[in-house]
Amino acid sequence: MTFLSHIESGSILQRVGESDSSAWLKAGGIDNLLERIAATLNPGQLSAFEVERLSAIATSQGGSPNSIPEIGISAGYGSGKTYCAHAVAVKLAALNQGFVGCVMEPTSDMVRRIWAPKFQDFLDSFGIPYTPRVAPYVSHTLHFPGGDSTILGLSFENYQRIVGDDWAFAIIDEVDTAKASIAQRAYDKILGRIRVGNFNQLHCYSTPEGFGFHYQTFGTDAAREGKRRALLRMKTADNAHNLRPGFVDDLLSRYTYEQCRAYLEGIYQNLATGTVYDRFDRAKHVSDVDDDPQAEEPLRIGIDFNVGNMNAVVATRCGNALHFIDEISGAHDTDALAQEICARYPGRTLYGYPDASGGNRSTNATKTDLEILASYNIRNQSLKSNPRVADRISAVQSALENGKGEIKIQINPRCKKLIECLELQAYNERQEPDKESGHDHMNDAAGYLVWRELNPLHARAGRGTGIRLY
Repeated sequence: MTFLSHIESGSILQRVGESDSSAWLKAGGIDNLLERIAATLNPGQLSAFEVERLSAIATSQGGSPNSIPEIGISAGYGSGKTYCAHAVAVKLAALNQGFVGCVMEPTSDMVRRIWAPKFQDFLDSFGIPYTPRVAPYVSHTLHFPGGDSTILGLSFENYQRIVGDDWAFAIIDEVDTAKASIAQRAYDKILGRIRVGNFNQLHCYSTPEGFGFHYQTFGTDAAREGKRRALLRMKTADNAHNLRPGFVDDLLSRYTYEQCRAYLEGIYQNLATGTVYDRFDRAKHVSDVDDDPQAEEPLRIGIDFNVGNMNAVVATRCGNALHFIDEISGAHDTDALAQEICARYPGRTLYGYPDASGGNRSTNATKTDLEILASYNIRNQSLKSNPRVADRISAVQSALENGKGEIKIQINPRCKKLIECLELQAYNERQEPDKESGHDHMNDAAGYLVWRELNPLHARAGRGTGIRLY
């Protein structure tokens, strides 16, 4: 008689957390598991858990049917965002048995400290067999009857290390805690990894922190247009039964109105130290101004140079005011921008008001930006150097409404990007106009034009066209 003779027949070594998959079948299988999980979700969580419905919504909003459905979830404090992400991760893993998915937190520390222990509690509470791994990276392999599904836990701030992976799905958490530029590069790389499996999706969670990456990606119709994207909101009130008594009342008493809308309802709000163009008011400045100006009236085009992201506003002079009638955003280079302007307004007299630094550099290897504009008969009206940023902003503010209540700017509703940027650009913590959100480019383009045309230092002196040569 040996020690082994007292051991029941079967595998001597069993993986941590593993159980016989026949238990799943006796309990009703995967469908029963997902039904049990769904029964614990509040309405906001349930809307994100219904991944099949989300695919249909994202498809209906446009985009290639072959692209990955991208789902943005804007969630208030205590709305159950993390629990929801756990549920969605399990469902996507179940729909992609035999494949790998990924959950990404901003840092590796957050993966180990927040995601992993809570996810294991979630798996244990539903009796889901799994094998955890903590080194060299966090992962959980879920053991389904149809095959194992592994969920990696990685840091999206270390997105450069995402190489060679093939995923079926991905979940990104707290994306707006990272700089917008980092979030964008990480997001693009993550999306490129989702290329295997049976059911592909990318979920992106965040509590609204101003108008950052999450807003830029999911928050507007323009952001979702032409892409398979959908936006959901999760409210704190929907999860009140899981929060301590008085939690919501405490937030209401502690935060401003704007903060409460963001942190309780998941609504994007300006939470920065102040709006740059706080005199802008849609009711005062947005109207159906003349969108077919007289042919003899020159078009005045404010231009902001950026490699791969050229922006321009088109305006006409009306007395002592400017009417913004059109805009161009995201042009690849100066040539592309100039070609678009000429295509929209053939045969017109074009005056350009570009960033003055365009005379020193170029998006083209052989000519400066100003030389490129001149080659398209866009006549340069910029000064030799740009005004100070504060002076340019002050000129725009004064044109929006001065101390006498005079309004010298009107904007056609088709200038959606300009309206959005005037409304949303804020000062950062250093009291500088924020340049991370992307709301600076169109404002800068308009600012160069306003400074040159409406600034009292450069006001026209008796010439009908309003142009002075320097």
